[in-house]
Amino acid sequence: MKFEITILGSGGAIPTIHKRSTSQFLNIQDRFFLLDCGEGTQIQLRKYHCKYAKINHIFISHLHGDHYLGLLGLLSTLNLLGRTSPIKLYAPAELKEIIDLHFKISGKSFRFNIELFELNFNEKTLLFEDSVVKVYSFPVDHSVPCCGFLFEEIKKERNIIKKKIEKQQIPFHILRKLKNGEDFTYNDILLKSDEYTTDSPDPRSYAYCADTAYSEKIIPHIKHVDLLYHEATFLEEMKDRAIKTQHSTAKDAATIAMKGEVKKLIIGHFSARYNEVSHFEKEAKTVFSNTIAVSDGDTFNL
Repeated sequence: MKFEITILGSGGAIPTIHKRSTSQFLNIQDRFFLLDCGEGTQIQLRKYHCKYAKINHIFISHLHGDHYLGLLGLLSTLNLLGRTSPIKLYAPAELKEIIDLHFKISGKSFRFNIELFELNFNEKTLLFEDSVVKVYSFPVDHSVPCCGFLFEEIKKERNIIKKKIEKQQIPFHILRKLKNGEDFTYNDILLKSDEYTTDSPDPRSYAYCADTAYSEKIIPHIKHVDLLYHEATFLEEMKDRAIKTQHSTAKDAATIAMKGEVKKLIIGHFSARYNEVSHFEKEAKTVFSNTIAVSDGDTFNL
C-alpha cells in the first residue's frame, strides 16, 4: 500500500525555472493530500502525473504567498473541470477572507463547497482521522503564525495465518479477537493470538516542517518519524540572515533531524540565490548523514 510523497516545488519565496514554490502531493493508501500550494502548483501536479482531481484535503501552513498563491488557480481549474465534491481546507482563518474576496470581485463562485478548518498555532491538534491515517498540525517558529503537519498511519490488526485455520471452523467473532491480539478458549482449547496471527507492518509516518527558524520545540512532534521534511532556506554562511527572517540553514535542519532521531531527512525551500543544491546536502550530512536535498519532481516512498 502506497505512502508516497511527491515534491512539486523545492524553491523558496522567489520561484525559478528549476525550483518552483513550495508544494507537496501525498498519496497515503489512495488518500490524496496537498501540502501548501505555491504559485504554479497546478502545473506541477500535471507535470508529475499526480491525481489532482482526487485531492480532498489541502493544508496551507501559513499565509506567505509562496505557500498559497497557487490555491485559487487550482480551485478554479477544478471548478472548470466540473468538480462538485467538497474540499476540506486546513489553513489560517484569514484565508477565507481572501477566497471570499475573489468570489466578490470575480462575480463567480465554485460548484463545490470549501470547508475551512482553522489551524491552531499554539498546540498540536488532530485535524483529520479515518481508518488509515491521522493528520496533526503543530506550531513552528516563523515570522507569521505557521504550522507543520504530521501524517501517521494507523496500525492495522494482526493478520490471520490461513493455514492454521483451514481445518478448524473458528467463528468469526473469535477470529476478530485473535486479530486484536487476544487469546481465546474455544472447545476447551486455548487459541493463542501469536500462534494464529502475525503482526501487521509497522505504521509509517511523515512530518512536514514548513517555514521555520531553528526551534527545538518541534522535536517532540517529529520524534522517530520515518521521513522528515524540514526547510533549509540558507547555508550556514548566511546564518545571520536565517535568524533575521526566521528561516533555517541546512545545518539547522540536520540538527533537528538528529535530535529527533528520525530515520531520514529531506530538505528544501532553497533561496533563489543558490543555483546548486548539492551544497545544502553536503552541509546537512556533516550532522545527519541520511539527508537528501530535494528537487522538483522527486518522489519518496515509505
